[in-house]
Amino acid sequence: MDVYLVDGTYELFRHYYALPSARDSEGREIAAVRGVLASVLGMIKGGATHVAVATDHVIESFRNRLWPGYKTSEGVEPDLLAQFPLLEETLSSAGIVVWPMVEFEADDALAAGAAIAARDERVEHVIICTPDKDLAQCVRGTRIVQLNRRTRVTVDEAGVVKKFGVLPTSIPDYLALVGDAADGYSGLKGWGAKSSAAVLAKFVHLESIPADYREWQVKVANASSLGNVLCLERERAFLFRTLATLRADIPLFEDVDQLRWSGSSGTD
Repeated sequence: MDVYLVDGTYELFRHYYALPSARDSEGREIAAVRGVLASVLGMIKGGATHVAVATDHVIESFRNRLWPGYKTSEGVEPDLLAQFPLLEETLSSAGIVVWPMVEFEADDALAAGAAIAARDERVEHVIICTPDKDLAQCVRGTRIVQLNRRTRVTVDEAGVVKKFGVLPTSIPDYLALVGDAADGYSGLKGWGAKSSAAVLAKFVHLESIPADYREWQVKVANASSLGNVLCLERERAFLFRTLATLRADIPLFEDVDQLRWSGSSGTD
């Protein structure tokens, strides 16, 4: 069997900005919810049998306590924020498993769901449906993959290496160095995609990078400057890595059969 884990937050944002406004009899904006529901049901009609959708019931998470600049709900359109609980209710009514996250993020739920599902030998593939680069850390071989449903591009482990220049296990370290503007942390000064990939391709994790840049023996521009920045900002790099590391230890479900869609009365 294949297990599909959907980034409901991404899907809601995507449909909100892609679809014309639509309101129900109470005046609530519902276009994005309709779009996501139709999209997920379309996956099921297309043959997906085991599906779960993770959402950010609350945009803020434990990471906001670790880094004040981490992303919040500030600036998000009220009509968009108001559709999160409606989306969760609508998907649940349609018989689709929903994980509304509060302390953790939807990305954490996707990571945890993938880890749990992969432990079941009956599962042939776990397809994490999101283009979010954070989830690249969860990819394993050709069994746990990422799918961008908008572009229909699937990325396996070889694809992660081709795209980022590092193995999936190094993605949190990579993001710690280059930063993630969408999540609100800057990375380290001077550390760009190429230099970060080159160094981590050899050393894999931050703590394995020698303090003396002359020991790197990696071809990168301004190695001495990069080494100095890393030495001065090593603790901050570790903090950024913590922000980028997804929590795969959340007990979302016990048996993958709990993710099987069994239909819902009144839903086409």
